[in-house]
Order: sequence, then structure tokens, then C-alpha cells
Amino acid sequence: MEQAVEGKPILWIIIPCYNEQEVLPETAPMFLGKITALTESGKISSKSRILFVNDGSKDKTWDIICDLASQDEHYLGITQSRNRGHQSTVLAGLMEAKKHCDITISIDCDGQDDINAMDEMVDKYLAGAEVVYGVRNNRDSDTWFKRTTAQGYYKVLNALGADIVYNHADYRLMSSRVLDEFEDYGEVNLFLRGMVPLVGFKTDSVYYERHERIAGKSHYPLSKMLHLAFDGITSLSIKPISIITFIGCFVSFLGFLGIIWVIVGALLGNTTDGWASTIVIISFLGGIQLLSLGVIGTYIGKIYLETKRRPRFVISDRTWEPYTREYKG
Repeated sequence: MEQAVEGKPILWIIIPCYNEQEVLPETAPMFLGKITALTESGKISSKSRILFVNDGSKDKTWDIICDLASQDEHYLGITQSRNRGHQSTVLAGLMEAKKHCDITISIDCDGQDDINAMDEMVDKYLAGAEVVYGVRNNRDSDTWFKRTTAQGYYKVLNALGADIVYNHADYRLMSSRVLDEFEDYGEVNLFLRGMVPLVGFKTDSVYYERHERIAGKSHYPLSKMLHLAFDGITSLSIKPISIITFIGCFVSFLGFLGIIWVIVGALLGNTTDGWASTIVIISFLGGIQLLSLGVIGTYIGKIYLETKRRPRFVISDRTWEPYTREYKG
């Protein structure tokens, strides 16, 4: 790792990008301005950089990143060999940066997260915090549906025993010391906002207001959000299997009572056709069984992927040096 100049920490801002050709020209100068302001204030080293991580974009995102890197030394870029998803892209940037800096701040490219919160993040790091979470102080910019489901999701995760920061996504500061330990967490199924708290160390939070997207459109539709949410639950907690076990025991107990009721009714001669009630019971039990199999199957699938030990990211190119060999992490 490069040494900080005059005791000032080297900061790398990690920015995942996927098809961001519309918003990148707007937000890149903002990030550069923030790096410059933090440097001039004496909080960070002049060796601090901005690292764009291209997630196999299909548009001109990588070309724009290369152009930015050729215009100013503060801009750097790496690209994945193919699209692998937001979490993999953030991880690739963090693992690349930890070799060159003292602290990283990961933030999305769209300009929705308040970059001015970085000042307070760095202050809290200088005061001793190794991880500083960027936490939304409200969700007024979200639709009613997204706000309600997101808040409910955080509560469900906490109820299932996951150690997760409420209203925090992937806007956070992490020291290289934490990243060195985090590298040993080798999960293929990534859910960073739930994994980072597992590392420990001293943490703090910064609260900020999230804005509307500056340009372009979101690349995180409802289907991807639901996929990430389910990944978070099944990656951080085994309580769903415990809940299934409880439901199975309860339904079996009800079935046992039903058998006794049928036998007693037959002995007393109070038998009825019972077609409707039978169909309802069979449908209910069938639904419970299929749901249970689906949840258990998800866990088995995750075990299967983990045992294959596939690389979580593959960097195919960098902007700052000729690169001929793919790097796997």
C-alpha cells in the first residue's frame, strides 16, 4: 500500500457503473470536486483517487471512463470481463483499492447519495472509526410502495437475526485495515451491507438526505430489488428454515387433531361427504409443502454455488497500465 503523505490518509472513492453513459459526464466532475476540496482542506492526501468500476456495460460507459482517466490523473478505471452485478462490482473496486489507499468510500454513480457526507465520514475516520455508514435520514424521494417495502424489509432482516444498519445501502467508508480482514470473507453469494457489520471494528454513522437521480434511468428495477432482498435474507440467516420446521410441526399437529375428529365422527355416525373441506386441506398442505421445498432448495442452491468456489469478479482491464492477464478475486 502507498504511504500517506504527511500523515494524511489516501482516499479512493469506489464508484460502480453499469450503462451510465448519460449520468457519468454529469457526476464525474462532482466527485473530482469533492476529492479536490477534501485535499485542499488538509483532510486527505493529494494521492487520493476516484476509481470507476465498469460492470460490463453495453453502452459507452467504459469509453467515457477511459477518456476521463486520460484527462486527469485523479480518475482511474477498471472493468469486469462481463456483467456480474452491483455487489460483485463494488467488491472488485474495494479489493483493487485496498492495495493503494488508507480508506475507501463506495458510492453509486447516479448522484443520488449526498457526496458532501464524505466530509463527515472522513472526520469520523480521523476520530477513530474504521467503518462509517452512510444512512438515509428519510425516504421522501421514494414512492410509497418502495418506501414501505424497503422499511419493512430492514425490519424483517433484523427480526431474522441479521446485523444490518437500518436505511443503509452501499454508501460507506471502510479503512484498508477492515478491507484486509474482509477479504477473508469468501462468500460467492454477496450481500455487502449485511457482510460488512460481521467484520467488527469501531463503526459510526453519517446521516444524509438522498436526492433524485441526476440523469438517465435506474438500472435496478423491482425484479432486481426483490432478488437482492431475497439474497440478503438467505445469505445472512437460516431462520426461514427454522420457521418452516415450526410451520410443519404446527400443520402436523392440526392434521393429527383432524384424524381424531374424523375417527370420533365415524364412530358416532356423524359422517358427511366433506368434499369441499378435503380439497381445502389438501390445497393448503400442498402449498405449504411447495413453499417449504422452494426455500430449502434456495439454500441448497447457495451451498452448491459456494462449493464451486467460482471467482466473485474478474478484472479484464485497467486504465492506468497495459493489462494482458485477467485478475480473479
